[in-house]
Amino acid sequence: MESDYDELDRRLVHALQVDGRAPFSTLAEVLGVSDRTVARRYGRLRSAGAIRVLGGIDPTALGAALWFLRVRCAPAASLSVAEALARRPDTSWVSLNSGGTELTCVVRTMDEADGETLLLAKLPRTPRVEGVTAHSVLHIFYGGLNNLAGKLGPLDAAAIERLRPPPMPHRQGPVRLDDGDRRLLALLSVDGRAGFEELASATGWSASTVRRRMTELREHGVLYLDLDVDWRMFGVRARALLWLSVAPAHLEATGRALAAHPEIAFAAATTGPTNLYASVVCTSQPELYRYLTTRLGALPAITHFETAPVIKTIKQAANRA
Repeated sequence: MESDYDELDRRLVHALQVDGRAPFSTLAEVLGVSDRTVARRYGRLRSAGAIRVLGGIDPTALGAALWFLRVRCAPAASLSVAEALARRPDTSWVSLNSGGTELTCVVRTMDEADGETLLLAKLPRTPRVEGVTAHSVLHIFYGGLNNLAGKLGPLDAAAIERLRPPPMPHRQGPVRLDDGDRRLLALLSVDGRAGFEELASATGWSASTVRRRMTELREHGVLYLDLDVDWRMFGVRARALLWLSVAPAHLEATGRALAAHPEIAFAAATTGPTNLYASVVCTSQPELYRYLTTRLGALPAITHFETAPVIKTIKQAANRA
């Protein structure tokens, strides 16, 4: 499939990163093609698993915590443990790294008991799991709403501005989800472009109620639109995870600088043996080496870093395996 991607594919993905629910007619106007061409191209890419718009959920807006887990396994057990983690609804970005003896994943926990069950009871006692390191996410510098397609995409500033939806006010205060909300978010987590009538049928609400509730959830920061993408479309062939140590007084500035690098897909301040985590993507291993020794090496406050190449991604941003 990689050789079948073309410039229109990349422009369409970039457009959907700007507004994942933009009508095909709007996308077609900005991309300079027909509505039918956009619909057909999106359908082909989605059917091939090359792109999917999905409704992302920020668990911190619901009072949950995010954790990065590093799980060391016996080589024969790592894939089965990774697949078991990928099947959990509370995980994302499950990857095999470092020669297949380590896996990493993102886990959201709703309360202390939830976290203790997974982090202190289940995983450490899983057969052939040799160790678990948990890093609590304190602050995200890049990721979530800021998808990597926004850095790699080919659209110019004028096209982006034509697609960009009006700014959304931020609502303060707690958010409580009912069964209708949960059904809404579950469907959007599979298809972020699902129509209002389809969402109304799933929730038992009217289409106007669905529209209003989606707006409220987005204004509270609970719901955002994300993309699952085959990054080979943009020439990405090397991905690695970075754990960095930074002097605390320089953590904010270093995190912001790191987030601005075009190679960085995600960056966050964390607890644990290191205090800054990042996911880096490059076109090749030589380009990864060049990034580590030049752009990353130019950040003076980094005192130590560890690199783990990603061998296989078991689960991406989607809320299901």
